[in-house]
Amino acid sequence: MLIFGAVDFAGALSEVGRFLGYRVTVCDARPVFATAARFPHADEVVVDWPHRYLERAEVDSRTAVCVLTHDAKFDIPLLRLALDLPVGYIGAMGSRRTHDHRLDALCEAGVPDDRLARLNSPIGLDLGAHTPEETAISIAAEIIAHTHHGTGLPLSRATGPIHRPGADALSPAVRGTA
Repeated sequence: MLIFGAVDFAGALSEVGRFLGYRVTVCDARPVFATAARFPHADEVVVDWPHRYLERAEVDSRTAVCVLTHDAKFDIPLLRLALDLPVGYIGAMGSRRTHDHRLDALCEAGVPDDRLARLNSPIGLDLGAHTPEETAISIAAEIIAHTHHGTGLPLSRATGPIHRPGADALSPAVRGTA
C-alpha cells in the first residue's frame, strides 16, 4: 500500500493497511510531516515528491495507491503516472468538487477516459465516517471490495453466496505486495 500525503488520515490508513497485511509506505514532499515518529505503523516513510517516488517504486496488480495529499501540485502529476501503471487500486481523497476539478486537470494533462475510469474518487465507501480511523476503514473496505469484486452492499441486502468460489484467502503480506 502506497499512501501519498502525510496527513492524519494517512496515520490511520497505515495502521489499517498493515493490519490487512500490506507493506505500507507513506510518502510526502514535506519533511516536517513525513516522519517515522508520526507513522509508526508504516514500513517506510519517504520524503520526496509523490510522483518522483512512484516513478521508482516497485508496483504490481496487488498494489493499492491512496492519494491523500489534497493538493493539485502533488495530485495531478502523481495520478497521471499512477493511472498508467499496472496497480490494482487507485483512490484519491477529496470532496466531489475537488474530484471534478481533479478530473478536469487530468483531462487537460491528456489522460484518456479509460484511464480516468480507474480512479476511485472520492476515496472509500459511504460508511458515514467522520474520524481518520473511520475513514481508514472506509478506504480499506473499498480496496477489499475492489480487489475481490465485491459489491460493497450490506450482506443483509445481497443475494447469493457470502464467500465467492475461488476467492483468494491469502492476505497481501503473504502474497508479498505493497
